[in-house]
Amino acid sequence: MHVSVSDIRTASEAALLAHGAGAFPAAEVARAVARAEETGNIICGLYYLESYCTQLTSGRVNGTVEPEVARPKPGVVRADARFGFAQPAFTRALPTVVEAARDVGVATLTVAHAHTCTSLGFFTEQIATHGLIGLGFTNASAIVAAPGGRAPVLGTNPVAMSIPGPDAPLMHADFSTSAVALGKITMAKAAGEAIPPGWAVDAEGEPTTDPEAALKGALVSAGPKGWAFGLLVEVMAAGLTGSVNSLDVKGLKLPDGKPHDLGQTYLLIDPGAHAGRDVMAARLARVADAIAEDGGTGRIPGASRRHLDPVDVPDALWAQVQALADA
Repeated sequence: MHVSVSDIRTASEAALLAHGAGAFPAAEVARAVARAEETGNIICGLYYLESYCTQLTSGRVNGTVEPEVARPKPGVVRADARFGFAQPAFTRALPTVVEAARDVGVATLTVAHAHTCTSLGFFTEQIATHGLIGLGFTNASAIVAAPGGRAPVLGTNPVAMSIPGPDAPLMHADFSTSAVALGKITMAKAAGEAIPPGWAVDAEGEPTTDPEAALKGALVSAGPKGWAFGLLVEVMAAGLTGSVNSLDVKGLKLPDGKPHDLGQTYLLIDPGAHAGRDVMAARLARVADAIAEDGGTGRIPGASRRHLDPVDVPDALWAQVQALADA
């Protein structure tokens, strides 16, 4: 099926409303789902919609709660999602934290007690549209073992960053600190495919290419640096927000159980308060030119980001979306 981004958003919103979400949360989550599909991030798009609906019904996520936003210090904004979706909490807090960043030069936003935010880059790119550098951190249910270990300790704990440009981010990156995102393992299992070596270990801590064994075991970090970044994310997402550790979150797509209670922290930097946006852009362009001249495969992340409309959606998945919307 070739489906327009608009239709994806409309159907997603209808599905969320049909399963108990309020109008504002449903609209915000649907916007995130559509954006993920538009940019080819299928793991964070319609692939998650059934889980959202199931967990709305079971009460694992509160679809009607109003987030609480506070600005306890000039450069600090705090949003409490109150066990609801992360997207409406971020949206409610964004105008306040943008104002704070422009007032102070640098500001932080913490989003506490939230459902998984799914695509972290969805949020940092919104920060960039306001002419600000956006850095984001969030944790997830424990699925990553320490180097040489076998017990899951951290989530995939992604980091996202967006550098503002005139019409689109000059640089945009959104990546897990594990060797691979968990969704790629689950999608390989569903497709009956093996996974590459170096992605995961089995329950005994032995390397595996079997996705089912990987899901019973643990993912591995993206090397020692990935492990260190994963620990940093845990501090930023759980420690700064007062949300739970990855260790204390059950599988994100389990239909019922305790709320996710995850956290996100965003850092917003105003280039105009420093050397200026033009200088920043020029310095990045200098690097981009050097990469192009070298002729290798390196690139500035997000510089040639694709935008799909319509989107090629598998028939079975679109049928599921329509069924959810008609429930």
